[in-house]
Amino acid sequence: MKIMVIGSGGREHTLVWKIKKDDRETELFAVPGNGGIYEIAECIPAKTNHSEHIADLAIKNNINLTVVGPELPLAEGISDIFQQKGLKIFGPIKKAAKLEASKSFAKEFMKNNKIPTADFEITDSYDKGIQILERRVFPCVIKYDGLAAGKGVMVANNFDEAIDFLEKIYRDKIFGDKSNKVIIEDCLDGREISYLIFTDTVDFLPMVPAKDYKRVFDNDKGPNTGGMGCYSPPSLFNQELEKLIQKNIVFPTIKGLQKENIDYRGVLYFGLMITKKGPYVLEYNVRFGDPETQVILPRMESNLIEIMEAVTEQSLKKCSIRWSKMKSLCVILASAGYPGKYETDKEIKGLKEIENLDVILFHAGTKRENGKILTAGGRVLSITAMGNTFPEARDKVYKAADIIDFEGKHYRKDIGLE
Repeated sequence: MKIMVIGSGGREHTLVWKIKKDDRETELFAVPGNGGIYEIAECIPAKTNHSEHIADLAIKNNINLTVVGPELPLAEGISDIFQQKGLKIFGPIKKAAKLEASKSFAKEFMKNNKIPTADFEITDSYDKGIQILERRVFPCVIKYDGLAAGKGVMVANNFDEAIDFLEKIYRDKIFGDKSNKVIIEDCLDGREISYLIFTDTVDFLPMVPAKDYKRVFDNDKGPNTGGMGCYSPPSLFNQELEKLIQKNIVFPTIKGLQKENIDYRGVLYFGLMITKKGPYVLEYNVRFGDPETQVILPRMESNLIEIMEAVTEQSLKKCSIRWSKMKSLCVILASAGYPGKYETDKEIKGLKEIENLDVILFHAGTKRENGKILTAGGRVLSITAMGNTFPEARDKVYKAADIIDFEGKHYRKDIGLE
């Protein structure tokens, strides 16, 4: 079997690792891949937003299944193009991907289907945004409507912070100008968790939950990032909470997709806030999370390939899924300056020294050049470990994090301590 994974981050390295673990005979390709994926898949240097070209690559290489990692190709309709060409792809079509590509669409979807979410208002201009903020209670949450690599959300503690973020969106255009909408909503109080499912629109299979750390510094200080670490399962999670999540959120979402004639085949990610009143949806993502994937898939004992194929064939009801009871935890090693400006091309040392440690190293922003592994992004490496307890997993991860070195290396020291 030939499988192609689209993307270049830690999530995609984890997908490639899991697929190879499940079937050693699978021939793997990655577009474009990274310095770590290179070791187990043929990396093809193509841009992930060139969907027609990627479809041609799938035909040329006789690919049996393509798996989409990042959100942008899905938002731009790569799955539609593959389906039109008779190619099998794991990932929702463009219409379904709007659940992540447009936060205003997602909020209206939740409202129409009575899915618990924070009260909100939508603005399409700076001036209208000011008017909304003048009658808002602080803190409030401001969300850019379009895709923003996990950096389009701000919790504004006061009017001045809110105005500053609106100016960056509308006047500085820090996220571009593909969308002029901004969502301004109530700030929910509680604890966040990530809850992901496989779904083919008819049925779903839940994954084990995870807890992501979005802020760049310890104690949740600093700006939002794509994620600085993760662990699974969250300490507050139990069967009672899961039943509530499925009853109030997952089932209404699936029924809403069916009602609105949205064919959804892939992973659906629920970013949840667990409040005193129960779980609320903060956001939908239409793909595997990053770094959630790095702690979820190592706990997966079932065959990922079989489940992804069942999703594409809309036969998920025939599948079941098994999970390890062990704990998993990962820490992201980032470049200095991330999520702002950062330098690349720094040599990464210590990779050989951790090979005998009981950790799994997933590459993200790396590249291979002249026999060396160099930094090539903001989030550089993800170190994952399993353990019977979180302290056991933490000790393994941080031992490896101390050994690996590159100029400007930065990581949080408090992952899994709550």
